[in-house]
Amino acid sequence: MKDYLLFVVFPYVSVAVMLVVSWLRYVYFRHQFTSLSSEFLESKELFWGSVPWHYGILFVLLGHLVAFMFPREILVWNQIPLRLLILEVTALVFGLMALVGIILLIIRRVTHPRIRHVTSTMDIVVLLVLLLQVATGVGIAVFYRWGSSWYAASLVPYLRSLFVFKPNVEYIVGMPLLIKIHVLSAFSIIGLLSFTRLIHFLVIPINYLWRPYQLVIWNWDRKKIRKAPRSQ
Repeated sequence: MKDYLLFVVFPYVSVAVMLVVSWLRYVYFRHQFTSLSSEFLESKELFWGSVPWHYGILFVLLGHLVAFMFPREILVWNQIPLRLLILEVTALVFGLMALVGIILLIIRRVTHPRIRHVTSTMDIVVLLVLLLQVATGVGIAVFYRWGSSWYAASLVPYLRSLFVFKPNVEYIVGMPLLIKIHVLSAFSIIGLLSFTRLIHFLVIPINYLWRPYQLVIWNWDRKKIRKAPRSQ
């Protein structure tokens, strides 16, 4: 019963909350779909945290998505040890990049007074959950090797069973605790997504493709300003 609540009910509730709240925010509070960037407050440490975080997490998410869509092909690829090793090492490197990035972003949030002032409680919660997600992912890569193979063979069938509304927890109940925490934290992020600034990535500004170019016209004479006497 406990496993059913954690790995069936909780995932469905998380996705439902994300969809409903995201829709409500988009309809009634569309102006809130923003990343609320703090770059103007501090940009140097943001760069060193944001770049490895975004590159690392994008590659890791892409890898999970590819394995979800093509599990058989992943298993065939991994039949050759060298290719399996290359895939595992590459995934670990990008996972470490994401881990370093999220740690630096958290440090930046709590050490800069100006940024800490504009940081909400939900920002801290999301950062900590993301840290847990990435840290457990790296831990799995280190302590439970060849994760791309058992992910494709065991976790993908579990996730697909949820996707087709025929949940089967037998694939995950025997998994180590670290893997279960990783899965639960992933669904926690989905549930929290619509309550945070991360919601902005759900809205792709495709209208920019056909929007007319913005024309900026200066309404002052630069030459006169340059020749104007400076005040003492």
